Amino acid sequence: MTDLSKLQALISTAVDELQFPEYPGQLYEPISYILSLGGKRMRPALLLMACELFGGDVNKAISPALAIEVFHNFTLMHDDIMDNAPLRRGKTTVHERWNKNVAILSGDVMLIKGYELMMQVDDSILRQVLDIFNETAVGVCEGQQLDMEFETRNVVDINEYINMIRLKTAVVLGGALKIGALIGGAPAKDADLLSQFGVQLGVAFQLQDDILDVYGDPEKFGKQVGGDIISNKKTYLLIKALELAQGEQAAELNAFLSSTHLDNTEKVAGVTRIYNNLDIRQHAETAMQGYAEKAFAALEQINLPDEHKQYLHDFADGLLVREH
Repeated sequence: MTDLSKLQALISTAVDELQFPEYPGQLYEPISYILSLGGKRMRPALLLMACELFGGDVNKAISPALAIEVFHNFTLMHDDIMDNAPLRRGKTTVHERWNKNVAILSGDVMLIKGYELMMQVDDSILRQVLDIFNETAVGVCEGQQLDMEFETRNVVDINEYINMIRLKTAVVLGGALKIGALIGGAPAKDADLLSQFGVQLGVAFQLQDDILDVYGDPEKFGKQVGGDIISNKKTYLLIKALELAQGEQAAELNAFLSSTHLDNTEKVAGVTRIYNNLDIRQHAETAMQGYAEKAFAALEQINLPDEHKQYLHDFADGLLVREH
């Protein structure tokens, strides 16, 4: 099995080699720009990995893997508009560098380009692959819509939150793995199980992200620790705390959430103290472990050599035991 970092490097090279027309410049330059900002290229690398796991030719999977990466960056471009985000990976966002209309239209072309790349799979699996791609794309949009709705709702329960992160984040991992498996010649049942592995792992990964936002080392995390607390983002930790807090603690937590004049450092420290008193980190880690175990249960059922399963197991462990 090829090392994952080599598959990521393969994708990075393929992204750099993507060609877009020069005219009209304002339509195509933003696409090259957002793709040049880098990122881990994890989703397309997973597609290549799945193809190789079932004995497929990785070169045949490059175009569909690029489709996943172009689609992912399209969603980021539009997410940044919705969030009014000034920065993406430390660089100016497309709508700030150009304008919102340019970012909308360039994003639209990226979605179409994603389909163009995905259609380069073998005709025998084209319909299946496009069905998965469609389902994945709709899921991401549903997840983003729910995420926006949660911002204005007072009460969100844990199950709703898990469903939202499943749609917004996890289904892309599942979809990428399933498409890669089919290109590699996997039977439908094994491709489905690998997809389940990816979805459950994706949920666990997002829960880990929620934990790191509060408890991560700022040097290693690469983002402002406590950012979710400052913005009142409804993460697993906050939803669980609102569910468990009672009496004075509930009043104090709600006061932190509704205060408009509190210093950020004070707010992060105060909310974290409540989390610690309620053992919220332990609750989140238990939930994360539960989804990791569901991922491993799906993995166990896949008809693959043990060393290939071990490769996936090690990959999942590496994804979940991280500091950034």
